[in-house]
Order: sequence, then C-alpha cells, then structure tokens
Amino acid sequence: MNPARTMDLPARWQGRERFAVMLDTVAPFPALWAAWRADPQRCVLLDVVLLAPGPLDGGALRQACSALGLDLPAAWPPATADFHSLALDGGRLHLLLAAGDPRRAWREVVARIDAFRIDAPIADPVGLPKALVRLAAPGSTVTAIHASPALRDSLRARGFELAEAGQPLARYRPAFVPSRAPVRQVAAASGTRHALVVGAGLAGAATVRALAHHGWSTTLLDRHDTPAQAASGNPAGLFHGIVNAHDGPHARFNRAASWAARDVVQQAIEAQGVAGSTAGLLRLESASTDPAAMVSLLHRLGLPADYVQALDATSASAACGIALHQPAWFYPHGGWVHPGGLVRAMLAQAGTACTFLGGREVHRITRDGTRWQVLDTEGGVIAESEVLVLANAMDALRLLDQPAWPVQSVRGQLTVAPRPDGLALPTVPIAGGGYVMPDVAGEVMFGATAQAGDTDPSVRMADHAHNLAQLARLLGYHWDGARQALHGRTAWRCVAEDRLPLIGEVPDFGTALPTVEQARFVPRRQGLFVFTALGSRGITWSALGGQVLAAAIAGAPSPLPASLLDAVDPARFVTRAARRAGTSG
Repeated sequence: MNPARTMDLPARWQGRERFAVMLDTVAPFPALWAAWRADPQRCVLLDVVLLAPGPLDGGALRQACSALGLDLPAAWPPATADFHSLALDGGRLHLLLAAGDPRRAWREVVARIDAFRIDAPIADPVGLPKALVRLAAPGSTVTAIHASPALRDSLRARGFELAEAGQPLARYRPAFVPSRAPVRQVAAASGTRHALVVGAGLAGAATVRALAHHGWSTTLLDRHDTPAQAASGNPAGLFHGIVNAHDGPHARFNRAASWAARDVVQQAIEAQGVAGSTAGLLRLESASTDPAAMVSLLHRLGLPADYVQALDATSASAACGIALHQPAWFYPHGGWVHPGGLVRAMLAQAGTACTFLGGREVHRITRDGTRWQVLDTEGGVIAESEVLVLANAMDALRLLDQPAWPVQSVRGQLTVAPRPDGLALPTVPIAGGGYVMPDVAGEVMFGATAQAGDTDPSVRMADHAHNLAQLARLLGYHWDGARQALHGRTAWRCVAEDRLPLIGEVPDFGTALPTVEQARFVPRRQGLFVFTALGSRGITWSALGGQVLAAAIAGAPSPLPASLLDAVDPARFVTRAARRAGTSG
C-alpha cells in the first residue's frame, strides 16, 4: 500500500511552504520520498523524521531508494545511536535519522509533526499518544497499522478525533491547548522570513548558510570590512569528536557536531578550493594508557570504527606517517581547514539570500513593536528585522546588557614558522594538550596558549616558548632554530564555564520563572537568538550550531535531541541559578 495515500497525502502537503512527517520504521521512506517528488503541487520543503531501532544500514536504504530513482548522498553518517541530519533533493527534503532506542527517540525528538505513520507493533498504547500530543501540529494525522482498542481510547482521551474506518486513523483536534509548552516548538514570527545576524565569523556564517537552506534571507553585519577577521581569521584550525567514559552531553554534542563539520568542510574543499582535509585526526593519550582499555571503552560505549578508533603507538604512527610513542584516538572524519576560507565558502553557499554589511559597529539593540533594531553609536538604525541573531562572541553579552552567564574571554596565541629541514610533520593533525598541523604552505603551525582575562594583542616570545614545549611533547622535536623566525597570531575565544556553546532564543530575564527544572520552559525574548561561546571548537561546532538555530527559527525539526538542546540552551544558566538560590534559601 502506498504510504502517502494512507497518510492522506499528497493532498495535505499541497500548497504548503513546509510539511513534516514522522515514520517509526525505515521501510515507507523511499516510497514517501518518491510520491513527494512526483507531485507537482508538493510543499516547498519536506521534513521527515525517521526512527531507526539501531544504527541505520545506509547500504540497504540506499538500495531501496535507488530502485525508485532516488539518490542518497555518498557520505553517510557514522553508525552511532544518535540523531543524524541529512539534506536530500537539493536541500528541499530534510531527513532526520533518530537512531537507537525508539522509546528514547519519542521522548527526544523536538518537532511539530503534521503526519505520523506508525507501522511497528505498539508496546505502550497509553504512553504513545502522550508523545504524539507533544509533537503534533494542529490538525496532525496519525496512521497506525496496529490500532488496538486501547490505542483508540487513549488517542480519543488525548484530543484526537478518530475516523470511523480506514486511514488515517485519527486527527489531532484538542478541545484546549496546554498553557505551557516548550518554547522550542514555536517557530519565530516573521512574515518575510528574514533575519539579522550580527557577527561574520564561523557562527554567523554557519547560521546564514543554514537559514538559506530553510528558505530564509539574512542581513549579516560585522564591525570589520570583511568576514572572518577575529578568531575565524586564524590560518588553520581543527575539527574532531571526543570520547569520554560517561558519554555525557559534551561527548554527544561533539560527536554530532564533528560529522556536520566534516560535511561542510568537505563541501568547502571541493566547491571553493579551501585549504583543508577531512582525512582524519589523531588525539594522543599518555604513554601509560593501555590501548586494550581504550578498545574496551569503545566497545562499552558502542562507538563504531567509522567514528573513532583506539590505536596503539605503532598503529598511530602508521596513521600519521611519523613515529609516535603513545596510543591515540583516531577520528576518521576529523581534519583541519582554513577558517576564513570556510567562512567564505559558507557565505557563498547562502548566495544571494545573504546581504553582507561590513564596517558596521553595533552599539546597541532595541525592540520597536515586533521588530528588533540594531543601532550605531549615534542611535541611528543600521537595520531591523523580526528576528535577530547575535553571533558575535563576547560582544553578544554586551548587547544583552551583560547577563549573569558564566562566560569568559580567553586569549590564545598560535605559532607559525618556516618548516625546518629536520622536522617530519604528520599527514593528519595531531592534538592532545596542544596541536600540530600537517604542512600548511611550507610552514609548521602549532599551539596554542589559553589565558583567561588576558587582553594583550601582541605576539609574545614567552607564548612561542610555551607552544614549542607542546610541539616537543607531541612530536619529540626540539626547536634549535632562530626564535626570530617564529611568528604567529593572537585571538580571543569566548568560553562558557561548562565548555559548551550557547545556542538558542535568549531568556526573558525580567519574567518570573514558571519552573526551574527545565530550560525549555523558560520564557524568551521573542525573536532574539544567540550563538556564542564556541571556545576553541569553532570549526567543530559552527555547522551544527547554525543548523540548530535555523531549525528553531524556521520551525523545523531540531537536529539535536531535547536533552542536548537543554545542554546548549542559554537558559540553562537561568535554571541553574534559580536552583542554587532555592537551595541556599
């Protein structure tokens, strides 16, 4: 049976700007995609949330799609039990793969779904409708192949109208709307689908790129005349995932972000000729670390070899082409890139959807009715829009009147020098208490320092000495050349206390909290978003962060699960402070 027909499609998606479907099994997806593509009246953008009970076999899905003349991208996400976001059909179809335990996925998906199709046997006919209500858009339909009387009764009790016969089984028409709903499920109000973005570094460019993929136009402002002049102006930078024993939010966010980074870096290399590589990265462990224990940890965490590998010193040496004397984690999809080139490539992908205004110093922001305005030093309006994104590192906090967020500025200095004849450089970047790059235009680049509160912009010889010590520890190479040959660059990183970025709608600091338990319920300053605190992981985090922000603004399914959205939500500091105050009181 055609899955689209059983879901009252294509009629329901016709004439819509976007339409969201959720499938609890993989099998109907190829036919649904084919039906959407064949419909000349289809919606402009189709969002599909696809639940997979384990790491999805890309080969099997590719074969099923190919049989219908549909092409999946050649690059496939690592086989981890996480959320994976893919852009198909020229970016017009957004596929979110929610791999792993379906019960977790029903709790973790953040979306407004227009049509559900449930093919798997229903283990919890009472609990499932509760999840459906959380995700359902007004008028959403439910197609359920296994519709027991208990499921029907529970759907009816939750505000669904049931059909007398056939499919869809039910339509969501509640008698009342809950007074409290997570703010993330509400798209930003904008009749023109336009946003102002302040800051033309990695965060701003990634946001502009992602919004363009959702059909939004942007005006990008920066105090410099050209993009990528602050920390994004470094000559090279790394991207990779991480492993830790607890596999907590930091590890899971980096895992998701590293794949998104690999994708956008590869596009920049291929389409724009940006300097960089996605051939992998090594992160060294101490010489005393047991490689067998590393392998055991990966097995316990269920992390596959296409995401990370545990290598002994011999294998690590083979992976980078030089002799190493300690074990390492190898990230096959990690690598390096020229940050400024990546910024320009992301802006090029946004194309005419983005207007860049350089040399604009934003002195203050204000709201006039429903529109946010950015003002210059004389109070003149530079630009205005219903949606404003602050992606300008520490300066975002100034424009927000210095909220009590535990964020600080950290100075970093890297070192660059002509490559000495006796220095063998790795073929892939090496990190671990510092880093060293492969050969970059005949030079060696390594670093870096991390000095909180240091405002000195000069390149200091003492910091070169620190970086040389890191180089010696990483490669066993002791610099004996002239120190005058060393040069470098300083920049400032915006770092949050919990070492995670701030991504989301800005909390309304003047509103009493209805709860202190969950950031997702904190009231917001409508239409005002922030993307900052990328620390030293701007390349790794920017692509995914831009996608998360764009999904929230456009009302699309989030590429992150709810628990990770909580972890990066700027409102997390509001709830933590409230809990501390309650405990101390």
